[in-house]
Amino acid sequence: MVGLSGGLDSTLAILITGVAMKLLDRPAGDIIAVTMPCFGTTDRTRDNAVELASRLGATLKRVDIGEAVRQHFKDIGQSMENHDVTFENGQARERTQVLMDIANQTGGLVVGTGDLSELALGWATYNGDHMSMYGVNASIPKTLVRHLVRFVAGDKAEEDEALSAVLTDILDTPVSPELLPAIEGKIAQKTEDIVGPYELHDFFLYYAVRWGFSPRKVLRLTEYAFGRSYDRATLLKWLNNFYRRFFSQQFKRSCLPDGPKVGSVTLSPRGDWRMPSDAVAALWLDELAQL
Repeated sequence: MVGLSGGLDSTLAILITGVAMKLLDRPAGDIIAVTMPCFGTTDRTRDNAVELASRLGATLKRVDIGEAVRQHFKDIGQSMENHDVTFENGQARERTQVLMDIANQTGGLVVGTGDLSELALGWATYNGDHMSMYGVNASIPKTLVRHLVRFVAGDKAEEDEALSAVLTDILDTPVSPELLPAIEGKIAQKTEDIVGPYELHDFFLYYAVRWGFSPRKVLRLTEYAFGRSYDRATLLKWLNNFYRRFFSQQFKRSCLPDGPKVGSVTLSPRGDWRMPSDAVAALWLDELAQL
């Protein structure tokens, strides 16, 4: 079971699942790709999800969750005009419920799509897209997700032009959870406008976690690496956001599903990472404040 959104993470998850099925000598049709359009889904991402599933030979299910979410909001007294965190998370949790229930119907396994960068920043809905039965992307940062999908797109260019084309369009689509209503048919919610550029966060993550460098040193290295693209104030802004979110969102990482360790950084509680959920970022943020 893979929830297919037409975005990068679910694309990599189903590509990996396809490889796994070949290794097991099982047909691609045993992969159940579920597309679950709702208020923020655009034609572009929906069509890409459908095309991708078709090119890979997966079994596609479409479950429109709009009415179920509206009923849920009516039950709890949530206004459809109030686009707050409840509005967003209600959709993410409904999607997870759909995946889990279809998995029960079919004796399936829900393959998680969330990546390492999202886990570091807590950019996931607790008990929503945060949860699965196996998080295949759990130690792959967003920049590597993009690189891997781009590699497959190039590798398949001659063998399957249509698959290469849909992967290329997915690469060109802004990263978004699509939980806010689309504006004139286009994505209204762009992740990197909210949390910051993933190329920076992946850099912060590597040097802050893998090497344990102080905020001062991480900033200095970032200026060397990205100083021509971002000014100091912008780097400080996103580095502050990284430490603030990294500490405050540990509770989501304390109860992650199983997943592989792919690179040298993992945030799995059953692997390399041990951190109390009530840890605070005060020392790190105080050092940043002096910079």
